[in-house]
Amino acid sequence: MNSDKIKKGAEACPKRSLLKSMGYTDSQIEKPLIGIVNSFNEIVPGHIHLKNIARAVKDGVLAAQGTPIEFNVIGVCDGLAMGHVGMKYSLSSREVIADSIECMAMAHAFDALVFIPNCDKIVPAMLMAAARINVPSVFVSGGPMLSLNDGKNDLDLNSAFEAVGAFMNNTIDEKELLRIENNSCPSCGSCSGMFTANSMNCLSEALGMAQWGNGTIPAVYSKRIQLAKKAGEAIMSTLKENILPRDIMTKKAFENALTVDMALGCSTNSVLHLMAIAHEAQVDLDLEMVNRISEKTPNLCKLAPAGPYHMQDLDAAGGVHRVMYELCKKSLINEDAMTYSSKTMKEMIDNHISSISRNDVIRPIDNPYSDKGGIAVLFGSLAPRGSVVKRSAVAQQMMKHTGPARVFNSEEEACSAIYSGSINKGDVVVIRYEGPAGGPGMREMLNPTSAIAGMGLDKHVALITDGRFSGATRGAAIGHVSPEAASEGPIAYVHENDMISIDIPNNRLDLEVSSSELEQRIKTTTILKKENLKGYIARYARNVSSADKGAVVS
Repeated sequence: MNSDKIKKGAEACPKRSLLKSMGYTDSQIEKPLIGIVNSFNEIVPGHIHLKNIARAVKDGVLAAQGTPIEFNVIGVCDGLAMGHVGMKYSLSSREVIADSIECMAMAHAFDALVFIPNCDKIVPAMLMAAARINVPSVFVSGGPMLSLNDGKNDLDLNSAFEAVGAFMNNTIDEKELLRIENNSCPSCGSCSGMFTANSMNCLSEALGMAQWGNGTIPAVYSKRIQLAKKAGEAIMSTLKENILPRDIMTKKAFENALTVDMALGCSTNSVLHLMAIAHEAQVDLDLEMVNRISEKTPNLCKLAPAGPYHMQDLDAAGGVHRVMYELCKKSLINEDAMTYSSKTMKEMIDNHISSISRNDVIRPIDNPYSDKGGIAVLFGSLAPRGSVVKRSAVAQQMMKHTGPARVFNSEEEACSAIYSGSINKGDVVVIRYEGPAGGPGMREMLNPTSAIAGMGLDKHVALITDGRFSGATRGAAIGHVSPEAASEGPIAYVHENDMISIDIPNNRLDLEVSSSELEQRIKTTTILKKENLKGYIARYARNVSSADKGAVVS
C-alpha cells in the first residue's frame, strides 16, 4: 500500500507515534488509509452541509474495512463573489485547491481518496488533483439545491440576479424584489439550474469518476446520504482493483463528457474546466474537438437558464444515465469506457436505467430540441483562437446578429451603462480586459447579462467578453474570447460603433474592420495592464494560460 511509507518497518516508528497521538489504534493504522477530501465551509450554500456527507462517506469506508481520514480545502461561492474584486479569486482558486490537495495527498501517503466537492471551481479542481496525484479515487458531491414554485414561478438564483435589472428598469417594485430574494434559494446545495456546479457534477458521472445520481440527487434528499455511504464503500473496491484516475479519464471518457455536455446544455465554463482536467490527465483536448462533438450531438434538455426545468426534474426523469441511454441509441457514447467501479460505461448505464422517463425533461433522441449540442465554439477575426457560447440559451433571432460595438474596459463600466439605459436594441456589448491574465482571474459576467435580461434586452442585445459567464447566464453571451485583450488579441482593438458579426450556426465571430485599419490600430493602441497587483493574484496573472488552453497555471 502507498501508506506503507508512513507505517511499515522500524523506521516508521516516529510516524506511527504521530498517528497514535491523534487516537488512531494499531488496527486502524494497519488498514488502508483513505483520504476524505472535504470542501466544507460555512460561507458557500453548496458546502454548508458537507460535514454530513463526509460523515456518511466515513461510515461507508469503515463498513468496508478502511480507515477514513478527513482534510479540508477552500471553496469560493461565485454568487457572493460576483460583481466585485472577489470574483478575481474564483477561477484562480481552482489552482489553489488542486495544488493544496496534491500537497496533502503526497505528504501523507494516502492509499486512496474520496473527493467531496459541490460548487463551481471545486469540482474541476478536485478532478484536476485526482488526475495529477493518480491514486484510486471516487467522487461524491453535495448535490443541488431545490427549486420551489412560489405560486408564480420556479425560482432560482438567476431569478434574483435578473430581478435586480427588472427593479432598475422599474418593471418590479421593492416588495416584489424582496419576494424573489426570499424564495430563490430555499435550501442548501449547489444552485438549482444547469449552472456550472451542477454541470461539472453531472460530467463527473460521464467521465466515469462518480456514481449514478452524483449530479442530480438533491442535497436534502436521504438518497444523497446513501450515495455518500456507497462512495465510501466503493473506494475500497476501487483500491482493491487498483483503478487509477488516469485509467478512467482517457480520451474516450472526455469524448463522453463533451457529448453529455452538449446533450444537457451545460455551462460554457464546462469547456474551460474540461480543458484543464484533460491537461492534468495528459489527454489532448482542443476547441475544434468541442465543435466536432457538438455538431453531431443533439440537445436533449432545456434546463434553467435555457428552459423551465431544474435539477430535481432531471433527477426524477432518470438523471445523467438516462441521457446517456438516449445517446447510446445513436452510438454517441463510448460504451467501453472504464469507470471507477471497474464496470464499463455501458454496464453502468444498463444497471441504473430506470423505467421512469419524462419526455418533457429529457427528449428522446429522435425528437431533440435541436440537432446540434448546447455549446458552440466560435472562431473568426475577433476570436482567432476561439470563443464559447451556450447556444441552447440563445433566442432564435440572436443566432445571427450584426450590430454596433459598445466597448467597455471592465464589468463595472458595462453595468453602469446598462443600468443607466444607455444600451439599445441591436447593440453588441464588448467587455474586455477581464481575461485570465488581464482581469486577472477571468470574472463571470452574470451581473451584466442578468441586467440585460432583467431590462428585457436579452433577445435584442449580445455581449462579448474575454471574461467568462456564469452557468446561469442566458442570451447571446459569448465569452472566453482568445487571445484576450491583455495578450494583444483583436478584442483590444475594437472601437465604439465598430460592426460585429455573430453567426452561431456557422461558428463565426467577426470584427468588420479592414485588415489595414486593424494594423493601424495595433500600432497606435496602448494595451492596458493592471497595476499594483499583489500576493497570489499577481502570481496567477503572470503564469496563467489563455482560456483556449483551459486557463491553467503551469
